[in-house]
Amino acid sequence: MDHEALKLAHFLVERLEKTPPSSRLLVGIAGIPASGKSTFAVLVTAHTNHILSSTRNTNDRALLIGLDGWHLSRAQLDALPDPKLAHDRRGVHWTFDGPGYVEFLCSLRQPLTPDTSIITAHSFDHALKDPTYDDVAIYPHHRVIVIEGLYTFLSIPPWNQAGLLLDERWYIEVDIDVAKERLVQRHVMTGVARDHDEAVWRSEENDIPNGRFVIANMLEPTRVVQSIDDPPRS
Repeated sequence: MDHEALKLAHFLVERLEKTPPSSRLLVGIAGIPASGKSTFAVLVTAHTNHILSSTRNTNDRALLIGLDGWHLSRAQLDALPDPKLAHDRRGVHWTFDGPGYVEFLCSLRQPLTPDTSIITAHSFDHALKDPTYDDVAIYPHHRVIVIEGLYTFLSIPPWNQAGLLLDERWYIEVDIDVAKERLVQRHVMTGVARDHDEAVWRSEENDIPNGRFVIANMLEPTRVVQSIDDPPRS
């Protein structure tokens, strides 16, 4: 997918040149679990910054933000009506802070002026298994903001409010069976699952249902990108 990421990075730089200097270019990248959206978002951001840094007349840069930062904390899950279900289904859309994500997108849409202050975004600490609040600083020169995650442009409230604020909505498309195979391998390799059977259970009971929900409830993408494994480099 590196070739496609480079092509779209050039597209973003060209589009930024046509964007008023008082505005940011907001790009949402979504896809079902194991579609490759996180890897693709990293590639697009890196390529975009390389192109921008090669342009002498701009200090603009791209910044990648992960939607995982808007996970509800474990303490917040404990306070929900069914804490066990909330922890078991962590990763489904209602275990995220949807209103907080909408508020964040609204802040990014504020006009850029000489007095524009720094905006902060959350990140996710995988060691602690909880968000780290206000961990990422977004400066006025961050004119391209790439946001990746399952629910970046859902069509249901309140998520749809955020999705409609995005300039670009890119959906990474992958076959369900391919995604399931990737998920099982990932869960075993990372230790999320104790063995192959538990990895299959996690993918079938949580990951794939979440993915099907995204497919059925997303705003229309502005672009669909096919998820293709890049050949290994020699």
